[in-house]
Amino acid sequence: MASHVRVSRRGLLKLGAGVAATATLATTPAKAAEGRFQLTAPSTSLIWKKALYDETVLQSIAFDNRNGHIYTLQVKNGADSNAAGHLCLSKLSLTDTILGHMYLMGFGHGVQFGVEPSGTSAYLWTETDGVSDGASFRGTKLARFKFVNGQTLTTSSSALTKYKPIAGSDNTTCAIDPSTNRLVMRYWDGSRFRYAVYTLADVKGGSPTPLSDMAQPSGLGTFQGYAAYGSFVYILTGTAYSDANPAPGNTYVTCLDLRTGEQVQRARSVAGKSLDYREPEGMGIQIVSGAPRLCLGLASGVARARKASIFYKTELI
Repeated sequence: MASHVRVSRRGLLKLGAGVAATATLATTPAKAAEGRFQLTAPSTSLIWKKALYDETVLQSIAFDNRNGHIYTLQVKNGADSNAAGHLCLSKLSLTDTILGHMYLMGFGHGVQFGVEPSGTSAYLWTETDGVSDGASFRGTKLARFKFVNGQTLTTSSSALTKYKPIAGSDNTTCAIDPSTNRLVMRYWDGSRFRYAVYTLADVKGGSPTPLSDMAQPSGLGTFQGYAAYGSFVYILTGTAYSDANPAPGNTYVTCLDLRTGEQVQRARSVAGKSLDYREPEGMGIQIVSGAPRLCLGLASGVARARKASIFYKTELI
């Protein structure tokens, strides 16, 4: 399925060069991001039915590949948290030990976020300045802040640096590609969702010129997260098990070419199909010994006692 794409001349030069940048965010540099993940390849379990800091459904995942940590976002405990945009950010080891948490008040829904390692610390890139869509809060800007265990941030906290690369956009989230140090922002332009690609340095420097900007194809299903690696973005869709959606469920991953906007592959994921509830939630790129993994999150368990699982694919084509 084709989608309209706007690519700047600068973007064509950078994206069309084959995306051979060495990872600057990983302890061991990632291999040149020359291929794309084979979505029909089997998945392997990384985390299985882990209780996060709060007991709500997992919303998204991201990796600090330099320091070996996993971060997760979920709606904060409390009856009003979803409607108010209050989030819980958890920090985990690669063996699923909880190492800390933060609360983000009024930020949004936590659909996707990015991690920028900095020495032994990390900065998080999340949505912020959430507004109600009638059922929940959705961010209208991006925020960058340092992870500080136990800290609670509000949208007016001095710890935040805020960015709005595209004026008038809302439903704004982002992911960071550790192989290229690019930020991919998903946003609503008033009529449809789009993906804009920037260098992280340009966004931080206040001169965010998009390398490319393309529409999300229609008809993919319920959106649940995304991740970028090299020349491609991977989109996660689907819903929890139900009478209308029995196992193995309707979870799909769709791959778009960031150079052209073309949909190049779409495949059902049956990772963790034995889980109860099983709702797809969030994607991320993990780098292990220089090799990338395409990871997806799954929520399971009962209300007020939800669990998080993460699966990954490694085959590139």
